[in-house]
Amino acid sequence: MAERNVLGSDLEPCSTDPVTGFYRDGTCTVGPEDVGVHGVCAVMTPEFLAHQESVGNDLVTPRPEWRFPGLVPGDRWCVVAARWLQAYDDGAAAPVVLASTHEAALRLIPLATLREHAVDVPDDLSSLE
Repeated sequence: MAERNVLGSDLEPCSTDPVTGFYRDGTCTVGPEDVGVHGVCAVMTPEFLAHQESVGNDLVTPRPEWRFPGLVPGDRWCVVAARWLQAYDDGAAAPVVLASTHEAALRLIPLATLREHAVDVPDDLSSLE
């Protein structure tokens, strides 16, 4: 069965350069091993990266042992839903690619909140109403 995104359609890839995802397959697939729900496909901004570092989540420094390249503004990355929500609450939310954000993120983040920061536009614009 195909993984679903927050819009109810098939989950689209988030990034292959750098290769993202809990499973490092380019998608924000959330499986049983992913207790952190790395399901939000976020576009890195300087503000988001600085915020994450300030709360102890360094997304800039490469960590080869985790196959983590270190991120720069403009990179897309599957981030932990609770971390994205924390940044949102603190006024530093990163833009979100809804088509590449796993439906499991909705357990923590309302769709309306994700849509406030959406950078993709679905084919069916009625879903934005």
